[in-house]
Amino acid sequence: MSVEELPEYLPEYAERVLEVAELIPPGRVMTYGDVAEWLGEGGPRQVGRVMALYGGAVPWWRVVRSDGTLLPGHEQRALGHYRDEGTPLKQAARSAEGHLPKIDMRRARWDGKAGTAGDGIGGGADGGDDGTSGGAGARG
Repeated sequence: MSVEELPEYLPEYAERVLEVAELIPPGRVMTYGDVAEWLGEGGPRQVGRVMALYGGAVPWWRVVRSDGTLLPGHEQRALGHYRDEGTPLKQAARSAEGHLPKIDMRRARWDGKAGTAGDGIGGGADGGDDGTSGGAGARG
C-alpha cells in the first residue's frame, strides 16, 4: 500500500507525515520530532499517532524514537529492514534486555536534504525530542 492507496478521508496532516516518511532514503532515519520540525507543524506525539494509525502504508521503520530504540512489538521486523537497507546500528550490550541493537542515530539520522546525514534538525545531536510516545501502535 502506498500513500495514494490510503482512504480518501485521511487527514491532511497525516498525509503530509506519510509523505515525509516516504522521502527518507533507505538506510537513514528521522525521529518523530524531526518529521514534525521538517513539516513545521505538530510534534513528536502527533507524528507518532499518525505513524501508529497509518504508517503501514509507508516505510514506517525509518521514523524512529530519538534514542534509537527499536519500536516495541515490531523489533524483529524493523531489524530486518534495517539490516536489508544497511542502516547503521549499535550492538546491544550483553546486559541489555533482549540483546537488541539500537539505531546509531549519529550516523543514520537524515536531515531532510538529499544525500546527507544530519543531526541538526528535530532534537539535534543531543536528541532533544523524546520521541517515545505515540509510536507504539501497530504498523504495517
